Amino acid sequence: MDELDAREQAILALERQGWPGPGAKERAVRERLGLAPVRYYQLLNALLDDERALAHDPVTVNRLRRVRENRRSER
Repeated sequence: MDELDAREQAILALERQGWPGPGAKERAVRERLGLAPVRYYQLLNALLDDERALAHDPVTVNRLRRVRENRRSER
């Protein structure tokens, strides 16, 4: 199985952090990764379905999967 690339690892690292207020995370996404927030969330969502991401950071990926499933069930 291949390893995650540097950008994929950076996305998961951002998700491990806590954010002080609205807009801080989106600002970090732009500054650190050079991505628009919409693209960031598209890549993150794809990572949540990637077994390599689960192997790399199971705690973060499983937490985000639960959040995603809770949001889907609320719809």
